[in-house]
Amino acid sequence: MASDEVEGLRFHLSWEPAKGALGVNVSSGIMPDDILHIDADNLDFESILLRVIETHAHSVLEIFQHQLQNGQTRAVFSPPGIVTLTKNEGAQALRVHLCADEVVIMTIDSRTGRLNLRDTGDLAAAGRGPRFTALSEQLNENPILLNEALRHLRLMTITDLAEQKANYLGLQSFRRRNFKQEELVKLGPSTCGTLYIQLSNFPNHYLVLVITDERFRYALITTRIMTESMYAEMIMEDIAWLDFDRIHGEEIVITAHTGLSDVRIGKRKRGSDASLLNDVGAGSVDSGFNLETPVLRELYSYCCARVAYMNVERQFKLRGIPFTHVNPTSGAPVTLELAHIQSSLARSVPALCVQSDDILSGAPAAEAAMPNIRVIPLNWWSEKNAQVVTSVKLKYVQQPMGKTAGTSAVIRPSKRIIYDTTQAVVSFLSENVNTCVDEFLEEWARVSKMVVIAREVAQMAKESSWDDVRLLSFDLQTVEFAYAQDYTVSISCEDQLSPMGGNFDLRFSRCKRPYAGQKQDNHEFFNPHDDAEPFLRHILRHGHGRLAPSLHRLVNLLRDTLPVVKVLEEIRQKGEQDGRSVDTFAKAAGWHRLLETDHSHGIDFRSMTEQRVAILDASFSLFDPAGSKGAVEAGARELLGLKPIPQFKEIVTDAVQDMISLGKLQPGKIAVIDVGVICDTGTVGELGKTIHSKVVASYT
Repeated sequence: MASDEVEGLRFHLSWEPAKGALGVNVSSGIMPDDILHIDADNLDFESILLRVIETHAHSVLEIFQHQLQNGQTRAVFSPPGIVTLTKNEGAQALRVHLCADEVVIMTIDSRTGRLNLRDTGDLAAAGRGPRFTALSEQLNENPILLNEALRHLRLMTITDLAEQKANYLGLQSFRRRNFKQEELVKLGPSTCGTLYIQLSNFPNHYLVLVITDERFRYALITTRIMTESMYAEMIMEDIAWLDFDRIHGEEIVITAHTGLSDVRIGKRKRGSDASLLNDVGAGSVDSGFNLETPVLRELYSYCCARVAYMNVERQFKLRGIPFTHVNPTSGAPVTLELAHIQSSLARSVPALCVQSDDILSGAPAAEAAMPNIRVIPLNWWSEKNAQVVTSVKLKYVQQPMGKTAGTSAVIRPSKRIIYDTTQAVVSFLSENVNTCVDEFLEEWARVSKMVVIAREVAQMAKESSWDDVRLLSFDLQTVEFAYAQDYTVSISCEDQLSPMGGNFDLRFSRCKRPYAGQKQDNHEFFNPHDDAEPFLRHILRHGHGRLAPSLHRLVNLLRDTLPVVKVLEEIRQKGEQDGRSVDTFAKAAGWHRLLETDHSHGIDFRSMTEQRVAILDASFSLFDPAGSKGAVEAGARELLGLKPIPQFKEIVTDAVQDMISLGKLQPGKIAVIDVGVICDTGTVGELGKTIHSKVVASYT
């Protein structure tokens, strides 16, 4: 039987969160009563369930936010705007800003209650989906790892972005190098990760991006491989911290007409041999990880410049040469053309200045250089090998001349030398930064000697009585001049830093010019001094440190022996025409021999002081004690291989008397001795031919 009474029924909704779900404990009091209230007129259980789930998810994410901002990772995630609660596609989400434009979105699936992580940003489509899937699975299995997992994800993202920019610039980068743990400690306790960018021109040096919780730190390290270790481990020999703000903190203004380059870079600490730069804390820049590609390029270029300078400075230190830093281009405008061919830092990196008295101490012709010598590494901003240019201003302005000098104000006599003729500045280019000082000293020794020789020859032509001495060609590498009439010598040098004083190369020729239509005769252009070149070069070589007096001695000797070599060449050519075997050669710088090989007879022409020449029987030895009394004994003659010329004294006497009678000799200016005759250089030609002809006539 139906009851007439209406029984009051109502739904009662209760919510009890599971303990430790998703690694957090949510209080049951967080759920508002109005959410749990059921309207009898609107039994929409689905909407109630959705509101409860949304509130629960919000509470869980709120706890996650609190843990990130106040737990062990608070240094990373506590700044405002890094971790925020938001709605993503209508669902509650925790938005975590990792770096730059990289953001990770954390949501809770309303159906399964599982955590889901996905990323946004430039690298979202770069194949990183599996990484987030694995990370989500890991967190759902053990949600307590959330703080450390997000910190690790942030580190990997920062490293990926930096590596991507390095690859874009074509730089070789490594996430790890074979360092021991005690070596990595040198980078500081705040180091979370690293990216090593190897300098292409200096493979033992790296630009290191040190990742900390707050920002990048930048270091330039010098490494060495321990070859004696089993695993070829590396050590950090030197660490130089770079000041980010000083390198990138100010813009570089480049205009077509005016403008200044005002980039400041870290300066080296004075009084320290550690090659460290000032480690000044840089201000935060957009969370410290917005590394732009141009900035990375400038950091890399600066490291290349710093290493190039360190290598040059190390060479100065090893030699005890003091140096200073100068900026020759400070305040000069940066043109558009210049901006395209060099780094913007090139005008801010200072040059090195050394004193000529220091670097050229003991070097030949050091007095030819002005006091200040500038040393500037080049090409450290490009992919080419770094170079070093050393500029020296000369005291003696000797203009290049001749066919090799050219007509331009700036000449390049060799690949390694550039000469500004208007400013008298010589620039020496070294292709190897590590040996630039040695290369400069070697090139300076060569160039300075050529400058001294050219200057002395020019003074000879003006100040001495040698009217036919004249400078023909000069290009810093070679000096060519006429020392008498049309007889010329070309001088160059090499190996000037050797303990023996280096070598000089002498090339003898004549500067005759054939008439139009006339064929060039090699005999007419042959300089007989060429046979004595191995001996003549030693006059300059042994004058190491006293080049000017040695050059005067060489020119004196060339002029004094020219009549001798000319007459010997005439006799040799006539012997060839007559079918006789005649040989002429040099025994020393001032000693020439005429040899009648068919008869084992010889005549020596020996230069003496005061423009005198001794014409002697070649079988006579000046070094034999018995030589003052006559010819050498038979045993010595066999050793020499020459026979005394029969009746040589009578032949000489007859030749002298004949020339006196012809008026070609003046009595009192000639002296007949037991084994020959002494005459002056003006008469040696005629007298030598006369004596030789009488010796040849004695054979018939």
